[in-house]
Amino acid sequence: MKKNSIYVIAEIGINHNGDLDIAKKLIDIAKVAGCDVVKFQKRNPDVCVPEHQKSVMRDTPWGKMTYLDYKYKVEFGQNEYDEIDIYCKKRDIQWSASPWDLDSLDFLNHYDIPFIKIPSALITDLELLKATAETNKKIIISTGMSTLEDVEKAVMTIKSVKSNVDFALLHCNSSYPAPIKDLNLKCITTLKERFNCEVGYSGHEFGLTTTIASICLGATIIERHITLDRTMWGTDQMCSVEPQGLIKLVRGIKELNSALGDGVKVVTDTEIPIRKKLRKLK
Repeated sequence: MKKNSIYVIAEIGINHNGDLDIAKKLIDIAKVAGCDVVKFQKRNPDVCVPEHQKSVMRDTPWGKMTYLDYKYKVEFGQNEYDEIDIYCKKRDIQWSASPWDLDSLDFLNHYDIPFIKIPSALITDLELLKATAETNKKIIISTGMSTLEDVEKAVMTIKSVKSNVDFALLHCNSSYPAPIKDLNLKCITTLKERFNCEVGYSGHEFGLTTTIASICLGATIIERHITLDRTMWGTDQMCSVEPQGLIKLVRGIKELNSALGDGVKVVTDTEIPIRKKLRKLK
């Protein structure tokens, strides 16, 4: 992650609906928009789906099936991730994923990915946190649905494995969509001051303004879900950013980051001729 730049994560998650062609289209969109990395979600459904939900029937675009069968339907395996790895290298964009269980963490650790992302839902899974710290990869932790005490326990857990662990925290509200009044962007400053680490923002709200504004509070990592079309099947689609919106988002992030400057008050080169023309100098 370059100094003084904003690292933009395009969260594909499972918005590919188990279709590798859709995943590649989303990778292409992220690349065109100027994102740094695309991110997926990796699960072992047998482990992640609660026993009482596995046999529950669900209507899906592929017909009526059990919830467990549905989770397998939208899950990528090694063949798909091998293809994603090759495709991202071809398109010159990084990729990563959030492991939702230890099996998935072990699976992802076989790839040369820039970080492991811990989702908000698993910030209290201390076993997963410890195992992730043992990979020696950078860890990015989302902090939705969490108190400051929850975050502190997670940070202490990964530091107990490796005191100098490379990690970042993402402020987040895990509502889908997140109400603007509940975003509490000032928590970005709170996390930075409390944990003295890199802090970013993972947005689930409608619109782009608040996400872009987060960098004014010190966010250096920005994550938003992306989709081809918000009307597609899936719980995350509605709160995701469509292609034109993603282009606007990345452009806005880069423009605002450039506009922030370094805080040193000087006369700029473009102001010098104007000053000579308009100001009476002794």
